[in-house]
Amino acid sequence: MKKIVVFTGAGISAESGLSTFRDHGGLWDEFPIEEVATINAWINNPKKVMDFYNLRRKNCLNAQPNMAHQNIKKLEKKFNVQIITQNIDDLHERAGSEKILHLHGEIMFSRSTKTGKTFRIKKDLKYGDKCPDNFLLRPDVVWFGEAVPKMQEAYNIIYKANILIIIGTSLKVYPAADLINFVSENCKVYLIDPDPELNISKVTHIKKNAVSGTKELYEKLMFDD
Repeated sequence: MKKIVVFTGAGISAESGLSTFRDHGGLWDEFPIEEVATINAWINNPKKVMDFYNLRRKNCLNAQPNMAHQNIKKLEKKFNVQIITQNIDDLHERAGSEKILHLHGEIMFSRSTKTGKTFRIKKDLKYGDKCPDNFLLRPDVVWFGEAVPKMQEAYNIIYKANILIIIGTSLKVYPAADLINFVSENCKVYLIDPDPELNISKVTHIKKNAVSGTKELYEKLMFDD
């Protein structure tokens, strides 16, 4: 069974109503990175950081997986599908996918600042909340300037791909954007993006949004020999 690795970014969740980051009107326009998504922000104004991620969690809970998420799930009928996502939402999980690596953490979890253990969040997270081991909790999110602990695992996964599908990411956020350089020589690479900014050699561009692009690619992959 061929192995498909799907690498997703904010663009796939945008069609479920979740804001992207860099587009005009995106999250970074309203909430500057340095105020909500860095370790210094956490030190200087933890309440603002908590409020930001509590709001994002509520938005995620109100959103539903779209057909792009569903089309990825349907590929499992023929392929071994592994998802690597930059997204912290749980829309892939709710679409039924199981093999998901979250590079930048998960909005539905908190993390111990001491041990790194994660805990599912059942209500808004407040500064001062502690884990069962009595250590302070923070959002389970990789902030700008922090190491991405699952990168090596992602490199190993992507190197084994027969097909790589990239959806909804600008390929500008490092180190995640470097993943495309770790595919094997014979891996087929598809980029689904209505207006791709990058012209990458040996990549098949599908110039559509996530929903229509995954539908086109699903039909191609499922019915090609």
